[in-house]
Amino acid sequence: MFFTLLLFTFLISAAVSAGVVILFNTSIAKILQRIVKDDISTAWHRYITFAGFVVGISGGVRIYALERYISAPNKDAEMLQLTTERWTLEIYRTVIETLQSIAWMYLVVFVIALVAFVIVKGFELKHSANKQ
Repeated sequence: MFFTLLLFTFLISAAVSAGVVILFNTSIAKILQRIVKDDISTAWHRYITFAGFVVGISGGVRIYALERYISAPNKDAEMLQLTTERWTLEIYRTVIETLQSIAWMYLVVFVIALVAFVIVKGFELKHSANKQ
């Protein structure tokens, strides 16, 4: 039963990660093309997509939390049983933790992109002022 839960949490976090990555795919590509203006923006876009999957899946599949179902916390305690209620809770936690992990990653990416955009815009304004 534990391996089934592990597989389901992995598949759900991968599906949620895919959905979020697809949702932000165009935005990330446009931001990188605007900031980098080179072929390297494609490589960065691919890396951010990969990072979205890694962060989402690692955040959604919480190995330490799932260990409760294969070993007791101490000698006198019993192992937790995987009931329908616990399955529902674990699935819910998987979705929420996946979204939360990806949200933090994209927040960092967008803050760095915003700083880079301001720098690029400043150089463009300075360059256009020097031409006049």
